[in-house]
Order: sequence, then C-alpha cells, then structure tokens
Amino acid sequence: MVPEINYWAVILATLSTMVVGTVWYTPKVFGDKWMKLAKVTLGSGASAVVPILVTLVVSFLSAWVLAGATTIAHHFYQGSYLIAALVTGILLWAGFTAARFITHDAFEGRPSALTIMNIAHELVTVVVMALIIGVWPPALG
Repeated sequence: MVPEINYWAVILATLSTMVVGTVWYTPKVFGDKWMKLAKVTLGSGASAVVPILVTLVVSFLSAWVLAGATTIAHHFYQGSYLIAALVTGILLWAGFTAARFITHDAFEGRPSALTIMNIAHELVTVVVMALIIGVWPPALG
C-alpha cells in the first residue's frame, strides 16, 4: 500500500533541489570553496548532462519517499501536515543522509569542512522539499 502522495508537490520538490544546488554551489556562495576541498576542476571537458539527469532521478525518489513518510507520520501523530513534513525530513536527513556522509567521508579521509558543507547543503535541500510537501498535502481521507 502506497500512502497518499501529492505528486505535483513531489515534482516541485524535485525541481527545488536543482535550484538549491545551483545557488549553493555558485562560485560566490560555496562553489569555489567546494571545488577546492573536493579537488574538482572546471573545464575538464566532461558534460554535466548525465549528473544532472541522475540528480533529477534521485531527487524525485527522495521527494517521493519524503512525501510518503510524511503522510505516514501525519496519520500516526495527527496535527499539522507541515510540521510532520519538517520533522520527518529533518529526522530522515540526520539518521540517513548526514550519518552516511559522515561515515563515508571519515573513512575516505575527506576534509571535515567538505563534509560539513555537503551535509549542510543536504539539510537545506531536505528542508525546502519538506516545506513544499508540507504546504501542499495530498487529499487525505
């Protein structure tokens, strides 16, 4: 059984990840620092098309899971759908995204500043998705 999901909210939340990423990794925001810490160089000739398409697919999956988990949490706890979305998003981010980034980055010897920058980006991304999903709930029966 799939919980009630507003797919328009999921699509908008998916697209929001592209906006957040574009702003976050702009050179004047965190882009230059990220490239230095991650040892990424521009102009390598590689196309960004495949990474962008992959990002859209996994962002849709994340938004869909967040929307479903929010509906389940809302049915269980009742109350505000928006609060359910925000709390669910933050808990999923902390328990899965941040925890996994920290583990992998520690074993790979990545700079802690890079880990913090990446998990902060993911937190902002998830909170924006949760806000969109939370203010645009499905028709709950």
